[in-house]
Amino acid sequence: MRDVVAPTVGGTTAPHTGGASFGELRLDGVSRAFGGTVALAGLTMTVRRGEFVTLLGPSGCGKSTALNCIAGLMQLSGGSIWLDEQRIDTLPPEKRGFGMVFQNYALFPHMTVAKNIGFGLRMRGVRAAEMAPRVAHALKLVQLTGQEHKLPGQLSGGQQQRVAIARALAISPRLMLFDEPTSALDPELVGEVLAVIRRLAEAGMTMIVVTHEIRFAREVADRVVFIDEGSIVEQGTPAEVLDNPREERTQRFLRMVEREETVLDA
Repeated sequence: MRDVVAPTVGGTTAPHTGGASFGELRLDGVSRAFGGTVALAGLTMTVRRGEFVTLLGPSGCGKSTALNCIAGLMQLSGGSIWLDEQRIDTLPPEKRGFGMVFQNYALFPHMTVAKNIGFGLRMRGVRAAEMAPRVAHALKLVQLTGQEHKLPGQLSGGQQQRVAIARALAISPRLMLFDEPTSALDPELVGEVLAVIRRLAEAGMTMIVVTHEIRFAREVADRVVFIDEGSIVEQGTPAEVLDNPREERTQRFLRMVEREETVLDA
């Protein structure tokens, strides 16, 4: 876990708390079902402030569902979510103080970059005089200063995802959630998005990241959590889970990912 005192990103102070600080986020027996299909089966885990946690697992294992439950975009079927001693699964998303970045950017195509980044601030009633410097600061954090007047369609996929990250950062979140942020990008654009996430990690931002980028997780994550069939199979440091996995399901998944990476690198 990294220190979280006065973090900076590229020489710029990075927002890492929205409102009051916190010590830990806790999922206590979180379940989510869709009809007769169980997506999460009593998920229990803790994320400490300043920690970078990577969620790994096969498609459909419940990783994205877990993020959506934490963000407040899905109601729980059972269990609870806590921020220190405050139960938050009963709060609407805007009251949780979390930033979320999706696979597909989720930008408004008719809005400029600046208006997209400021959207969350407008929804929270932030005045225009305060909004402009916060948007400019977020643009600087993702190294897109000078692009604020463009429309999303005028940007590359990597730039669009960085706009989405800037939008999440603009609200000064206490926790950032990333749902496979590079999966929709061409391979040559993946690096620029991962570089932004890496700088945020080095700055001490608390983050939960769903990704299949095993190399990135090995280099940056504090903890790797492997999920399958809606439950945690094993968790630990990258060296423990990625290099010396104990469970057969984890070993099988990593072999599959390694084969895919070998094909892509060929």
